Amino acid sequence: MLEKVDLQKKIAKAEYKEMIGGLRERLGALQRQARDLGIPVLILFEGWDAAGKGTLINELILSLDPRGFNVYSIGEPNEDAVKRPYFWRFWNKTPQRGRIVVLDRSWYTKTLADRVAKGGTDYSGQDAYHDSRAFERQLADDGTLIIKLFLHISEREQRKRLERLEQDPATAWRVTATDWEHHRQYNDFLLATEEMMQQTDTACAAWTIIEAHDRRYATLKIIATVSGALEKQLAMLAAAEQEKNDRPSDLLLSAWTLPKIFTSSILDGVDLTKTLKAAEYENFMKLYQTRVRELEHLIYSNRIPVMIVLEGWDAAGKGGTIRRLTQNMDPRGYTVIPTGAPTAEEQAHHYLWRFWRNVPKAGHIAIFDRSWYGRVLVERVEGYCRDKDWRRAYREINEMEAQWGSFGAVMIKFWLHIDKDEQQRRFEERLANPGKQWKITGEDWRNREKWELYEQAVDEMFFRTSTTYAPWTLVEANSKEYARKKVMQTVIEAIESKL
Repeated sequence: MLEKVDLQKKIAKAEYKEMIGGLRERLGALQRQARDLGIPVLILFEGWDAAGKGTLINELILSLDPRGFNVYSIGEPNEDAVKRPYFWRFWNKTPQRGRIVVLDRSWYTKTLADRVAKGGTDYSGQDAYHDSRAFERQLADDGTLIIKLFLHISEREQRKRLERLEQDPATAWRVTATDWEHHRQYNDFLLATEEMMQQTDTACAAWTIIEAHDRRYATLKIIATVSGALEKQLAMLAAAEQEKNDRPSDLLLSAWTLPKIFTSSILDGVDLTKTLKAAEYENFMKLYQTRVRELEHLIYSNRIPVMIVLEGWDAAGKGGTIRRLTQNMDPRGYTVIPTGAPTAEEQAHHYLWRFWRNVPKAGHIAIFDRSWYGRVLVERVEGYCRDKDWRRAYREINEMEAQWGSFGAVMIKFWLHIDKDEQQRRFEERLANPGKQWKITGEDWRNREKWELYEQAVDEMFFRTSTTYAPWTLVEANSKEYARKKVMQTVIEAIESKL
């Protein structure tokens, strides 16, 4: 999902000055409380060359008591480290209780470089991911708070920064031949980073992407993210103390939430003005529906299973899109599975059970009108499951989809996006049409009241579950015609690529 991150986020100087003091004061207070409670904190800075790690680390530590932290820059292993297991030098830099350690790069740096070099050493790939997860889990189980930050800039921005550094005699030494080689391999590193995040984004050590084009914005988001992680850790300790002593805990500071400027949704960047003229739409439909039918026979003869997931806002047009997609298909080769509230039988099983039952056999197509993502959307927002259940669901979903991908299935996932005004217009249109009134319920109207909560859930769903083997496609759906065309085109391209 890195290519979908909005890197144009900026903050004005006046607004920065208004916010920075309060955030720094808050983080300082949290550091003191973590020190008093003996909480070790490990903060990783990863990111692109020239993304500004050094500058932003300095901005972070300006908020901290210098007696309570250490900063380590991770370069190539020295002769002593080479003679020992890979994680030896990182174990030696873990924080003691009550202290903070900040790492400028980490154990992931070498793994990324090795992956791009296609196994340049014998320590890359799945073994490295496994060992990274094990290392982080062992630290977290012992009480260490792990905060992983990835500083993200575009290929164009990286080139500009490298050139600017090179042109200044005072900083030219900082740009190496390796930096330029990595820049030429930007797309390879992008793919490797996506894979790294998929494999190592866990409940105990989640990744946070920092949009690093604007230094002020990045500074505020980093400080806010570290503060938020400390708040969460303190809340967990408070809950444990309250349960143990059966009385309210006094561990927590006053309530504080992450400023909204740092929680803006990836959906904000979707261009909903996209549309399609009627004549173009008809031409595309004839062309694409013919091709879809051809591909249906090809995947049958090649025994390739295809799974298509349609998620989206109420009234986003999922049903109409499915009808156009299947209009010219052989009904013997596909199944449409509408997903509603689980039955009593389904509730008696693991929540993924009912979806495993509908996995298509090789050569067939399954189209899910809503899906297993209900666990991290409606069940999360409406409180139909416990926090720990939907939080672990990201991992369970990725594991399930990885198994399907390994079997050879084509996984195509769509989020149909409309804005609130368009949704209301469609709701009212349905109410005015006796033939469509059944489509609108009181629950649909209630869900509108929780739009922002659903938006947050959708955003996290994208980040946690858009993988190289099952990526999400965002569909601009204010125009039903444009949405149908994009969905069909994406399905065709995905199947053709597999073939």
